[in-house]
Amino acid sequence: MTSSLLDTALDLSVLGGYTSIGYRIRSRGWTALPRMEGKVVLITGATSGLGLAAADGFARLGAAVWLAVRNRERGEVARATILEHLGEADVHLGLCDLSRLDSVRQFAEGFTAEAPRLDVLINNAGVLTKERELSADGIELTLATNVIAPFLLTQLLIPALEHSIPSRIVNVSSGGMYTQKLRADDLQSEQEDFDGPTAYARTKRAEVVLSEMWAQQLAGTGVTVHAMHPGWADTPGVRSSLPRFYRATRPLLRSPHQGADTIVWLGAAAEPAETSGGFWHDRRRRPTHLLPGTRETEVERDRLWAECVALSSTPAN
Repeated sequence: MTSSLLDTALDLSVLGGYTSIGYRIRSRGWTALPRMEGKVVLITGATSGLGLAAADGFARLGAAVWLAVRNRERGEVARATILEHLGEADVHLGLCDLSRLDSVRQFAEGFTAEAPRLDVLINNAGVLTKERELSADGIELTLATNVIAPFLLTQLLIPALEHSIPSRIVNVSSGGMYTQKLRADDLQSEQEDFDGPTAYARTKRAEVVLSEMWAQQLAGTGVTVHAMHPGWADTPGVRSSLPRFYRATRPLLRSPHQGADTIVWLGAAAEPAETSGGFWHDRRRRPTHLLPGTRETEVERDRLWAECVALSSTPAN
């Protein structure tokens, strides 16, 4: 196990902590994860990258895995990939387009009717756009996909999670959120020139704030909530959305399985169930703020929640 001093030094260096270098150093001495037979795991954005790697990881532990996918054909390919690796696994598909709130509602209704329980919900899907676009519901697309749809899905599935306690919610954020504060006054990026990476980082900050708020609301129910960031991983999303960053860092990028390791750990290991509301990287809890000026007020947090309720048309409680 990496010493706390070395671990902190790696994290603060960014390059050492976020790349495959940090993963290789920190993973020395990590213990095997417990088996998950009888558990049901739902993962959004599971056709490639971190989502597919996490799905494979949970399936290897024996969990029944649901892939929430936008495209059935790509979902079938992802399912076949997992089965090819494992030979036998309990892997299901469900169509869910996170850019459309009606699709989220339909998926949640179908999932709760078919799945016997829900032990782990992984909100992983995300998008980074070059230009400002609107979703089918008229919401800025980055916000719609990364924040509003996961908010709605989580709210709809909380009853299933409470029925299956002890259960867990894991929200996949990004280290990029450290560079931004919550802009509750401009969630839809209307007040200044649109910048894709900035809008993306702000949604990832919002995901962490919502994780903390869910943790407070669900305290004592048996449902724990955590957020995490995967470091810098070699995924299709990084290659297509951040091509210059990808070319500059490619030799040091983590594999998708390395990036997804903490997702699986948060869903399977005993330690994360002992607390709630944390932000994790490489199996250790991390601070949520590193730079001055990124802390939000309680008023801003409440405004974020209210906007998510209004934009997703969910009950306020």
